[in-house]
Amino acid sequence: MQFRARILGAAAGGGLPQWNCGCENCRLARAGEIPAQTQSSLAVSADGTDWAILNASPDIRAQLATTPELHPTGLREMPLRSVLLTNGDIDHVAGLLTLREMQPFTLFATAGIHEVLAVNPIFAALNPSVVTRAEVALERPAEIAPGLFATLFAVPGKVPLYMEGDEVQTDLVGEQTVGVELRAGDETAFYIPGCAMLNDALRHRLEGAALVFFDGTLWRDDEMVRAGLGQKTGRRMGHMSMSGADGSIAAFEHMKIGRKVFVHMNNTNPVLRPGSEERRAAETAGWTIGQDGMEVTA
Repeated sequence: MQFRARILGAAAGGGLPQWNCGCENCRLARAGEIPAQTQSSLAVSADGTDWAILNASPDIRAQLATTPELHPTGLREMPLRSVLLTNGDIDHVAGLLTLREMQPFTLFATAGIHEVLAVNPIFAALNPSVVTRAEVALERPAEIAPGLFATLFAVPGKVPLYMEGDEVQTDLVGEQTVGVELRAGDETAFYIPGCAMLNDALRHRLEGAALVFFDGTLWRDDEMVRAGLGQKTGRRMGHMSMSGADGSIAAFEHMKIGRKVFVHMNNTNPVLRPGSEERRAAETAGWTIGQDGMEVTA
């Protein structure tokens, strides 16, 4: 039994190129000079036959089409066993509406995330007589595919954008933003596509891990402000930046991690340009820049 992971989408919400963006990365992606990337999602398996998907991005139809391991094996037989959600963000739940074709699978999420879906009647398109909704308590393993167990744990974050009020706390710790510990036999990996800070509890949990997929949204905290594309910093959006004294590269520098992979990268992030100084800096620090279709084993 060997843990396998395939990055279905390496980009953050909007993908690369983002439909309404004319930044340098988006222009280069449209011209075919750098690889386009779809929105954040990861497929995982313990046996290479039965698969779970972590986060259902709006691009999931195209992602499934380009991933042979997830193609139908019969008229209506699929290797997809479950979908697990790490938060209620649009770029992580909108793809559920594509999976409404009366196809059986289990939808795993915390009670809080299930509640977010339940109050929006459009998600009733996932017929509950076919799609089983399974609530997962924090810190309790659940088998999401044969031989593959997921333990959800709280990481600092915030509520989805569409649920924000006048005041926004970006370092909430609870059921609204979770990381995933994946275990197949003796192999363990972590998937954390959204994280506001690496606190002591999270640092302790990840120490010694063989494989970590981690939030790579922005290179620098004020990246979008400098680019003239908005007024929100990464911190305001509930994401650590990669660079800087309080960024993820520095935070992981002295930790013993077998392999570190950045995922969930915003279309503005310069590490998406092969050959950029920022990408070289990240790779020199021991990080892999995730990309669509990349397969990673623990």
